[in-house]
Amino acid sequence: MGSLNINGQAVAVQVEPDMPLLWVLRCELGMTGTKSGCGVGICGACTVHLNDKPCLSCQTPMSSLNTQKITTVEGLQGAEAQALKAAWIDLDVVQCGYCQSAQLMAACALLKEKPHPTDADISTRP
Repeated sequence: MGSLNINGQAVAVQVEPDMPLLWVLRCELGMTGTKSGCGVGICGACTVHLNDKPCLSCQTPMSSLNTQKITTVEGLQGAEAQALKAAWIDLDVVQCGYCQSAQLMAACALLKEKPHPTDADISTRP
């Protein structure tokens, strides 16, 4: 493989082309903010952004990445991210915390796309 753009940094990896991005992040790079849930693309615990769009990293093989910009919860920035993180703390959202990174990633992508989402916008998100 070659170089990936993760959180604005060029990162070199040597992995098989069919290895899912999730395992590259967690096992090869030690970035454990992205979680493994169902492993089949249903639960969303592994959500990251590819070119600012939500993506299930457990279903994204390395061979499909090319030069795309990858953002993980560790690199989540911007006004939307700051507002979400503050709200998470203020409202004491966290319970066990396992799926929180994916929820932040999905919510941030939605707010960047629609700054004032309706209930329907929220409930129809993947």
